[in-house]
Amino acid sequence: MYQTEEEFLKHYDSSQFEKLSMTTDILVISVSTEQQENYRKKSKKNMSILLVKRNDYPFKDKWCLPGGFLDIHENLEDCPVRILERETNLKNIYLEQLYTFGDVNRDPRMRIVSASYMALIDKNKLDGKLKEEASWFDVTLFEENNIVDVILDNGTVTIKFKIKKVLKEKTTDRYQFEVLENDSLAFDHPLVILSGLERLKNKVEYTDIVFNMMPEYFTLGDLQQVYEVILNKKLLDPAFRRIIADKVEKTNKIETGGGHRPSVLFKYKKH
Repeated sequence: MYQTEEEFLKHYDSSQFEKLSMTTDILVISVSTEQQENYRKKSKKNMSILLVKRNDYPFKDKWCLPGGFLDIHENLEDCPVRILERETNLKNIYLEQLYTFGDVNRDPRMRIVSASYMALIDKNKLDGKLKEEASWFDVTLFEENNIVDVILDNGTVTIKFKIKKVLKEKTTDRYQFEVLENDSLAFDHPLVILSGLERLKNKVEYTDIVFNMMPEYFTLGDLQQVYEVILNKKLLDPAFRRIIADKVEKTNKIETGGGHRPSVLFKYKKH
């Protein structure tokens, strides 16, 4: 028997355990303005996510979320920051850890566990150009009887997948997701995407997370559109006003032009 921890560690044999690798996958979400050809029409909002095209096996030429391996001497929270800049050229954006995905067969190369992250931005504010392999895909969701059809489209490529939501814990309204169809998305990234979109939907009404996707100044109409895109439903004005009552403050700035009536601009009220 060992008498001290130092003695134990000196004789400890790690070869008795099988090895696994750790990666990170990042779901980058933006709700941004789609410009209308008719300037008198109010610009609509689209939710979009960022994908990269793989140039190596496995899943060569398939699309996936930005991701990569954790370096052995790297802190976990530093990994998605490094990966995002390397694969997409994005930096200094909001990140929060999402879920850990560890299905035994999720990667054909070896046993790989992924700590996924969710990043939120207003892509209209981005200064630098994306890497050539990266592209924004608009997101469309249809849900009926706990079956979710997801369509991702970047104007050239359309990706579709179908996921079944199975109630896992009734008291907390937690669901487990099962991929029913997936034609061209690599790894288990349909699960990561829907998990992130569900997390965002659940958090948007009781946290201030949405303001990571907003410009500094905005109209209440624009903010309401962002909430509606995330929640995938139309909000009645009184319900929306209750949600944002303590989150925004009125400014003395006015939005003009574009063929619309002038609108008062608001900003996020930091507590």
